[in-house]
Amino acid sequence: LRRILFREGQQVKAGDLLAEIDPRAYEVALAQMQGQLQRDAAQLKNAELDLARYRDLLAKDSIAKQQVDTQEALVGQLKGTVLADQAQVDNARLQLSYTRVTAPISGRLGLRQVDLGNIVHASDTTGLVTITQTQPIAVVFAVPETHLPQITQRLQAKGGVLGVEAWDREQRKRLAQGRVLTTDNAIDTTTGTIKLKAEFPNAEGTLFPNQFVNIRLQLDTLPNALVAPNNAIQRGSMGTFVYLVKEDGTVTLRKVTTGAVDGDWVAIEGEIEPGDRLVTDGADRLREGAKVEVIEPKRGNRPGAGAASGAGAASAPASAEPAAGKAAAAPAPAKTDHAAAPAKGEAPPPASGPAPGPSASSAAAGTEGEARPRWMDVLPPELVEKLNAMPPEERRAYLQKLRERRQQRESGG
Repeated sequence: LRRILFREGQQVKAGDLLAEIDPRAYEVALAQMQGQLQRDAAQLKNAELDLARYRDLLAKDSIAKQQVDTQEALVGQLKGTVLADQAQVDNARLQLSYTRVTAPISGRLGLRQVDLGNIVHASDTTGLVTITQTQPIAVVFAVPETHLPQITQRLQAKGGVLGVEAWDREQRKRLAQGRVLTTDNAIDTTTGTIKLKAEFPNAEGTLFPNQFVNIRLQLDTLPNALVAPNNAIQRGSMGTFVYLVKEDGTVTLRKVTTGAVDGDWVAIEGEIEPGDRLVTDGADRLREGAKVEVIEPKRGNRPGAGAASGAGAASAPASAEPAAGKAAAAPAPAKTDHAAAPAKGEAPPPASGPAPGPSASSAAAGTEGEARPRWMDVLPPELVEKLNAMPPEERRAYLQKLRERRQQRESGG
């Protein structure tokens, strides 16, 4: 390898010169083939002149016809030799052209596989460098087969443009926008999905080959749709429902029907109005008519995060979010979570925000600096020692489980 004319990661166009291999051996081979062609071409010319003379003499009956036939065969043989020599010359010229390595396609260069002065061969599997086309770039993704009629209708409509968006792995940043090119010709019966191929201009170079992305495909827009947070939707024996926080601080169950999903939001239908507060965390620990207190979370809390640090406690607070009315395909608005206090009569565990006042219930787990808790007097000494060795959060969760078991035994008796 005599010259390297590219930089790793460079964008190149088809035909750009990338590297040069030492051409001297190929130049010598070409010169040899050209010399052989000239020699055989001269012999052919001489044989053709002799054939013309023999034909004149044959017309005068001065030589035998066999001599003319032999000369004609020699001329034909030399013509074939000249054609073979010309092919050898063309091949030698082709081999010489390979010493100038050019980009076969436009794209982005990868890392260099060889260094200056290395011996390279046509049989090398690694090559000099890899070129991948990134502008444009194609993305293959799968969608449920239930959406196929809508996709086909959009593609066959006038214009036939169906836009798609590529988002990062966490679905927080949009990487690129493109359009659907085509669909596969068969449905995968194992997964019940069909593959689609989309093309992205990728002008900013945000997409790379073999990169994992999330694809958002907008099939329709639902105007004035009522949407709610995904984590507010509960499912049980009665179907799909949500817990609505009423003005008096109690919760009530409302049945809903879910529709299109847009990120963290889902379109719903039911006895819910825009602005209603729905429980989004801890709903599995609530019951009809439970008393809750909505607590504003600290600024900067992640949307949808529960306010309770003791996730295992039955009295963990529940977060509440308002239902919103918007187009289901539009971007989700910023959300403000509200933490709902536990049901009336239960001791709340500490929250991730500002700590609540001291609990009036003596059954709650004690903290350092407090008077001796009652459970130390009623539990066996070995269990007391085990509980004292636990972290406060784990101790509270363990005691809550003990209380739940005792209540179950009492209700069963």
